[in-house]
Amino acid sequence: MADLTITAANVIAQGGASKSNADAGEAITAGEALAKDSSGDLVLASDASATLAAVVGISLNEGAAGQPIDYHTGGDINMGATLAVGKHYCLSTDGAIAPVDDIAGSEFPTYIGYAISTSILRVQILRATVAAAGAVS
Repeated sequence: MADLTITAANVIAQGGASKSNADAGEAITAGEALAKDSSGDLVLASDASATLAAVVGISLNEGAAGQPIDYHTGGDINMGATLAVGKHYCLSTDGAIAPVDDIAGSEFPTYIGYAISTSILRVQILRATVAAAGAVS
C-alpha cells in the first residue's frame, strides 16, 4: 500500500470531533497531516525529523501561506480516501498519511489513527520522538 489518495473536497470532520485553527506557513490542502513551525504556523508534517513528526492534526481546508486553516485534532474524520477497516495509519512524508505497514527504518512513525470504516479514520495522534529501527507493524 502507499500514501492515501485523498479527495480534498470530501475531507469532513464528523460529529464530536476536536478541532483547532492557525495560520498556514505554506500551501496546505485538506487531508494533509500538519505540524507547527517555530513561529506557530502550520506546515506539512513529515516523518523525516522529530520536529516535523510532531503532528498537531489533519487539515480540514486548503489555504496559502498566511491564510487560516482549520484542522482536526481528534475523533472521527472522513478522509476523502479509501481506507482498510481496522488498519492503523501513520504519518508519511510531506503531509501524507500511509498504512503503518509502509513505515520503514530511520523514520519517525507518528501514529495518526485507525480506520473504523472504509472512509472514516478515528484520529488518536501519538507523536514519535525517536526514529524507528526498522519496519513498524
